[in-house]
Amino acid sequence: MADPNDRLPPLNALRAFEAAARRLSFSKAAEELNVTPGAISQHIRQLEEYAGTPLFKRTGRSVLLTDAAQASLPLVREAFSRITEAGRIMQQPARKGRVMVSCAPSFAAKWLAPRLDRFHISNPGIEAWISADMSITDFTTADADFAIRYGQGSYDGLKSEKLMDETVLPVCSPRLLEGSDAIKKPEDLAKHTLIHDESTEQDPSCPDWTSWLAARGIADQVNGQRGPRFNQSSLAIEAAASGRGVVLAKRAIASSDMAAGRLVAPFADGSTSIDFGYWVVWPKGRHQSDDVRAFIKWIKAEAAAGEIHGV
Repeated sequence: MADPNDRLPPLNALRAFEAAARRLSFSKAAEELNVTPGAISQHIRQLEEYAGTPLFKRTGRSVLLTDAAQASLPLVREAFSRITEAGRIMQQPARKGRVMVSCAPSFAAKWLAPRLDRFHISNPGIEAWISADMSITDFTTADADFAIRYGQGSYDGLKSEKLMDETVLPVCSPRLLEGSDAIKKPEDLAKHTLIHDESTEQDPSCPDWTSWLAARGIADQVNGQRGPRFNQSSLAIEAAASGRGVVLAKRAIASSDMAAGRLVAPFADGSTSIDFGYWVVWPKGRHQSDDVRAFIKWIKAEAAAGEIHGV
């Protein structure tokens, strides 16, 4: 006979607790769970009655965790992670033949999408569904099987495997290498528009035009501050491909347009290695289906081939 003291806490109340504790806000938890803030408060009271102790300290509009809440939160998160994984395993027959991938819009548009036909040709029974999102994937709510992230590869609670390194280099339309103002050496950039990629996916080691010009000793000849700015790498790439100017681009994002001849690298020694790279990431302990493993194997092969050929 079960011990009445071992009764399970109410599941919906636990969900409200986990969301409110993670967001430190009842209103944000309500928005996430698509309920009212009053419903969140009611669930928290119910759980506090079950626990026999307060779980939150109310301080105006914000909330803080009590010691009891802080001690139990990691176990609650792990429990929900395991429940979610159990649900994914149950759904695998229904998800067979489908792989859900999350990545940044510019990487999706400029690197992944142009290569997907090759995957579908070699894996006709598997469909790749791409979710392009500027925000970091939250695997507690997202339906992604895995994500591709740009960074240094260390992510709490996630397993990561290196996909490829990244370098930055000037690229432009081949048209800018022709005519009286043709780009032949870095000093010639003074006669052309400099395009700036100011996307959120940057890292401290990634040079901007000012530092790139300074490294080549021509900062006094070319104004590295002038020119249009774009908040997505793909937009900056398109501006350069259309002949608008020269962009300091990530090689991976520019690779498809370089392979197609829409972009060229005007300087043989223009590349700069940076600290960040691209990583395949997924929650630790997640079971990967055969389809997901096939996609990850394929994408790693694509990345390796690109690094060998420089595109």
